[in-house]
Amino acid sequence: MCGRFTLTRLEEKLAEVFDIPNIPDFKPQYNVAPTQTVMTVLHHPEHHHVFQLLHWGLIPSWSKDPSIASKLINARSETVAEKPSFRSAFKKRRCLVIADGFYEWQRTEGKKQPYYFQLQDSQPFGFAGLWEQWHSNEGEQIDTCTILTTSANSLMAPIHDRMPVILKPEDYDLWLDVQVQDPKMLQPLLQPYSTEAMTAYPVSTIVNSPKNNTPECVAPVG
Repeated sequence: MCGRFTLTRLEEKLAEVFDIPNIPDFKPQYNVAPTQTVMTVLHHPEHHHVFQLLHWGLIPSWSKDPSIASKLINARSETVAEKPSFRSAFKKRRCLVIADGFYEWQRTEGKKQPYYFQLQDSQPFGFAGLWEQWHSNEGEQIDTCTILTTSANSLMAPIHDRMPVILKPEDYDLWLDVQVQDPKMLQPLLQPYSTEAMTAYPVSTIVNSPKNNTPECVAPVG
């Protein structure tokens, strides 16, 4: 699964990696948690890619209860095309959730040790995501998203059996293309990321609390 991640790179680097001219100023995020606002990239017919803020935790358009968002922070890539909560978004509303690292916890001797995962070159990347627009009976609109997961690669496997889907930059356009709706074209993108292209190390348990949002969250320990 994916329950916490980071986004600490400067706006200029994000604009370069995701080919978006205007990314607003933001404060580095060292401990992004579910229900918080996250930075995403969506398809736009005129501007190619556009930046969009979304709430992390999907609320299907048909849902009567927005609290379901806390249960839909992730979607399994193997079943996303069939699940009622995700299948419409999988066809028509795909996004990139921007990050530059993420956390996972390893259970050992009754304790949970957090690990920080990132790319070997420390570059920002896009998680495969889905987004939805939800309206309440009172007319409130909430734009939400979820992050897809897949089986763990060999780096992640000793820590957890699932990992978020990290897309390759050359696959961003295909993933975001709203004209592409055939699962057979999309499923091949949803693979475990290359072990050789990633790195991981243990970090402090201060990351357990989303109230902690400082560089110490990603500092190696042990």
